[in-house]
Amino acid sequence: MPKDEQKIFYDACSNLGIPVIKALNEEDRIEKIQEENYDVILVGNVGQLNHLTSKKTITVMVYHGIGLKQSYYRDMDDRINIRSVESQDRFDELKGKGHKNLVLTGFTKLDPLIDLDSEEVLRLGQDIGLDPDKKTILYAPSFYPSSIELLFPEFELLSINHNIIIKLHNFSWLQSRYRYQSKMAEAIDARCENVHLLKKEIFDIIPYYHLADILVSDISSTLFEFLPLNKPIIQANCYSLKLKHRVFSRRFWKKLDVKRMQNIDFTYQISDPSELSIRVQFALDYPEEMASLRKDAHDLYLFNPDGKASSRLVDAIEETLK
Repeated sequence: MPKDEQKIFYDACSNLGIPVIKALNEEDRIEKIQEENYDVILVGNVGQLNHLTSKKTITVMVYHGIGLKQSYYRDMDDRINIRSVESQDRFDELKGKGHKNLVLTGFTKLDPLIDLDSEEVLRLGQDIGLDPDKKTILYAPSFYPSSIELLFPEFELLSINHNIIIKLHNFSWLQSRYRYQSKMAEAIDARCENVHLLKKEIFDIIPYYHLADILVSDISSTLFEFLPLNKPIIQANCYSLKLKHRVFSRRFWKKLDVKRMQNIDFTYQISDPSELSIRVQFALDYPEEMASLRKDAHDLYLFNPDGKASSRLVDAIEETLK
């Protein structure tokens, strides 16, 4: 983990009063975890899972996203005892593939969305300098494939009459091959008064959903996370692909959940950057046009987003520990 990312992680844990296991290297960290012989270990991906657990350990998988990549089906391990699932649709699909470690919890990441303090949200907008007389566009792209290179010129124009909040993926800041994306974002942030790039230390996008009148994304999990607010969503299907994926396009499409992509009917989709401005304006002028489709998608892709998904997961863990 890069040092910048470590600091962000350590600071977040410190603010929450959560102790952190620190070590000089990964081998020492694994050894320390093994020595503790934990009853429960929660992970976001399989990674070093089999090196961390003992026979008694209850291992829980909680995904950080629910987007359009195949990793949600491929990142499996028999050692996982409980897998938190965000929707009935995903639960049924995974159950049909023979998985038995499933718990239908809802998407734990969205729990804070339900009861965010409105005054706190207002302060966030003031802190980043939003113009209260302008509508706000939240742009939350993925790191790859990404619409960043193609859409940034359009956002520069849109910023004349709109607030633009840009929330980059962590990899856009901290992985060397994607760092050019944050450099581009910093440049447009410096040029445009109404563009507000969230700093890399701001890792939680949830409060900014409330500030936005509309979301623009590409294949990010944010397409689904934004649904509880029933506000317009624009999905950009214009990406800058690596050379190997331009030449061997099948490799690219194998990484994506094409079936789920084809079933998305709750977004305004654009295939050319020049379409963005007119789509944004139409969606802001007629925010209710796709409201019923967003409501149907909300019910399909998110199980009971009542702010209690984490509680249901804790109940499942405690039941397994009995």
